Amino acid sequence: MALVDDPNDIDSILLATNTDRNATIATVTNNADTIFKWDYEKGARPRLNKLYEKAKGAMWDGEKDLDWSIDVDLEEMADHLKVVGEIQNKPLHDLSLEPGSPLANWGEAEWNTLAQESLVWQMSQFLHGEQGALVATAKIVETVPWIDAKYYAATQVMDEARHVEVFAKYLDTKLGDHYPINPHLQHLLDDVIEDTRWDMTYLGMQIMIEGLALAAFGFLHQMTEEPLLKKLLRYVMSDEARHVAFGVLSLQEVYQDMTQAEIRERQEFAFEAALRMRDRFLRQEVWHKMGIDDPRPLMSAMLNGPPETKEFQRLLFSKIVPNCRKLGLIDAGDAWLRTKFEEIGVIEFEHLESTDDEFGEFALA
Repeated sequence: MALVDDPNDIDSILLATNTDRNATIATVTNNADTIFKWDYEKGARPRLNKLYEKAKGAMWDGEKDLDWSIDVDLEEMADHLKVVGEIQNKPLHDLSLEPGSPLANWGEAEWNTLAQESLVWQMSQFLHGEQGALVATAKIVETVPWIDAKYYAATQVMDEARHVEVFAKYLDTKLGDHYPINPHLQHLLDDVIEDTRWDMTYLGMQIMIEGLALAAFGFLHQMTEEPLLKKLLRYVMSDEARHVAFGVLSLQEVYQDMTQAEIRERQEFAFEAALRMRDRFLRQEVWHKMGIDDPRPLMSAMLNGPPETKEFQRLLFSKIVPNCRKLGLIDAGDAWLRTKFEEIGVIEFEHLESTDDEFGEFALA
């Protein structure tokens, strides 16, 4: 994963593309060693053991616990979220007023279609991210050298299978459409799987991807009025909070013994992951589907819009930043990561509660 000179360079962002939008299989090489642990002492790491015991009793069933008989109206869903969409899309509305804008001829119908397509796109990326978590957590089972961590990670594999199942069913049976994986998310997942070091899988998946997902699920759960999706997200969030806590608890121990050079590499990995997750919300696939041949003016408008239009994207870092602080990554060395988080406007979240302290609040009643 290479750091970019200008994180807002549109041409660099667009270098990440899906070469085959209709592909149903992607192959990634896992370069890590599989580790067997012959010492089976349970509870050597008490907080991980406690997390494992909670996970065993928190399994829910997507078929039995969710009411799939509920009818879902995509147009109505998008309309209920219109206030959020109007704030996010204000730079695009402003752009549509400029001569020669690719949105110059858009009317109410096109803006409504954008809202609906964006919702389907968002749910699709949730689905793809959950499969990434399924595969990455299976890798953690194979590669982590602690038996308590293997036990817990195995429960997370089951959690992620449920999440993939319910998001796929919701898209197929309720929304009737889906989008391919965003290339920025795909490249991040590739990096997480390809890396030889097990702690990088933790950092990329448990802290960065799962941390962003927990915040995104919480935001949509708060905003949506669609009852099936609201309950689905509530159930998924109860799992995701444990998953992020698992990453924080594990990496705290590992980072204590690392050199400054090793920590700096993890700081850079975390920031590059943050950029990739930010860039995925530029919705390249939606513009392609809506017939926009050159999305650069749209993406530039969104990246350079006023702060209030980027509030949703900023809120997605509300779990990542405090967890990075808890791990000591923000101020390690010359506080490189603090500077980078300041540059993208998310450092203000650093003093929120870290997920290892708050995960119990997400438990199902």
